[in-house]
Amino acid sequence: WSQSSRTHVAHMRSGDFYSSDIATTIKDTGIVRIEFVADDGDIQVLKNNISVHSGDLVSTMFMSEKALRKFLDEEMEGARKADLLFSLHLKATMMKVSDPIIFGHAVTVYYEEAFKKYGATLAELEVNPNDGIGSVLKKVDQLPYSKRVEVETEFRRCYEIRPEMAMVDSDKGITNLHVPSDVIVDASMPAMIRTSGQMWNAEGKSQDTKAVIPDSSYAGVYAETIEFCKIHGAFDPTIMGTVPNVGLMAQKAEEYGSHDKTFEIKAAGKVQVMKANGDVILEHDVEQGDIWRMCQVKDTPIKNWVELAVNRARATAWPTIFWLDANRAHDAELIKKVTLYLKDHDTTGLDISIKSPVEATKFTLARIIKGENTISVTGNVLRDYLTDLFPILEL
Repeated sequence: WSQSSRTHVAHMRSGDFYSSDIATTIKDTGIVRIEFVADDGDIQVLKNNISVHSGDLVSTMFMSEKALRKFLDEEMEGARKADLLFSLHLKATMMKVSDPIIFGHAVTVYYEEAFKKYGATLAELEVNPNDGIGSVLKKVDQLPYSKRVEVETEFRRCYEIRPEMAMVDSDKGITNLHVPSDVIVDASMPAMIRTSGQMWNAEGKSQDTKAVIPDSSYAGVYAETIEFCKIHGAFDPTIMGTVPNVGLMAQKAEEYGSHDKTFEIKAAGKVQVMKANGDVILEHDVEQGDIWRMCQVKDTPIKNWVELAVNRARATAWPTIFWLDANRAHDAELIKKVTLYLKDHDTTGLDISIKSPVEATKFTLARIIKGENTISVTGNVLRDYLTDLFPILEL
C-alpha cells in the first residue's frame, strides 16, 4: 500500500436505501399488504397476505432513480478527471431484484450517448441493460452489418468520454459492467484491498480505483478499511487477529434481498404497507423508476441471536460488537430489541457493545493489526460481507 494511493469508495449521500429507511415493530399478529397508490388515484396491490407476528420488525426503504443516475454520472466524471479506474460493486446474485436494476442504470449512464442515439434501434432489439453491456452488444450483433458497425462504433466512442473501466478479464476485454454477476461486492472489495487498492485496467496493469457502492448502508466498512490500509499498510496474515461472526440467521430471521417485496415503481405516487383493516403502517412518496423494498425481521430468532452473542463473548472473553447504526431506522429498532434482550442474560465481566458499522470497523481493525480478536454480531448482509472481508485479508 502507498500512502499516496488515491483509491477510495464512493457512495450516495442522499436518495439511497439508507437515507430513506423507515421502520416499526409490529404490535399485533396478522396480515399486511403492500399497496401502490398512483398520483392519478389508481391503486395496485403489489403484494398481499404477508404474515407478521407481534414483535416482528418491518422496515421499508427506496432508492431514487434520479438521485442514483446523478450520482453515477458525477462519479464517472470524477474518475475520468482523476485518472482512476471506475468500478461498480453490487451483489446482483443475492439482491436479485434491486441490484440488477442499479447495474442497468450504471450501464445506461456510462454508455449514455449510445443509448440516446440508438434508443429506438436498441428498443427494437429488446436489449436489457440490467443484464450488462455484454448482453447489449450480443443483441447488437443481430443487426445488418453496416448498422451493426455504426452502433458498435458509437458504443466504443463512449470509452473516450467516460473513465477507464476496471476489468474482469483484460485479455478478453471483459469490463466491470459486462455481466452483473461477475463482480460481487463481498468478494471483489476484499480482493481489491489485498492488491493494494488497485484493479486491472484494459492493458492488464494495476491502477488506483474509484470503487462505487451506491447504497451507503455498508459502504463505510470498505471505505474505512481502505483508509486504514493507506496509513498502516497491508495486514500481516501471520500475526493479525481474527473476526468470528454471529449472524442473525436462525429460521431465516432477517430477509436478505427481500426479492418478493422489492418493486421498480412504474409511476409517481405512494407505496404503503397496510393492515387488513386499511390502517397504514409505513408509507413512502415515490417517483417513476424508484426501487422500493420492504424487509421483515422475526422476533424470536433475534432473542436467540442475542443469546448466541453473549455465549460467544463468555466463551472467548473477546470484545463482542453488535454492528448496528442508530441513525438507520431498521437498526434503531434492532438496537431497542438487543438492549432489551441483553437484560435476560448475565453479562457481568463481558465486553459487549453496539457500534455503527463504521465505528465497529475502526475498532476492529485497530485490534486486528495488534493480533487481537473481536467478535462481530451482525444481520445477514453484513454477515456475508464480513465473513469474506476478514478471512480474505487473513489468507
